Amino acid sequence: MNKVFLIGRLTQDPTASTLDSGHTYCRFSIAVNRFTRGEDSRADFINIVTWDALAQNCVKYLAKGSQVAVCGSIQTGSYERDGVKRQTFEIRAEQVEFLGSRSGAAQGQTTQARPSRDQAIDSLQEVSDDDMPF
Repeated sequence: MNKVFLIGRLTQDPTASTLDSGHTYCRFSIAVNRFTRGEDSRADFINIVTWDALAQNCVKYLAKGSQVAVCGSIQTGSYERDGVKRQTFEIRAEQVEFLGSRSGAAQGQTTQARPSRDQAIDSLQEVSDDDMPF
């Protein structure tokens, strides 16, 4: 079984590209804190790739510092540079949950505030019996 679950923050803005076949992909990396006891916290930097509709949503809604939960699988690869063979790995994301941003207000993202309990009760009291469908 090849299944990975990670929670981390984007280290850079996601970038997207489109292949000749029409498929869109998006790449970004996340910093994931290691679980350690009694030691200084360390982070691993993990490369993520998403495809098609998920890729478009990641580019549209994520930015550097955004916190995400990623579910996917590990993909390995290799390449040769200057005669040296190198191994690579990345996570091919199947799901990306947008958990929040480091400073949503500073990035121009708005959140709709929930009305208080009293405001909700006041709005219910403004409805007359004539407005009810039954």
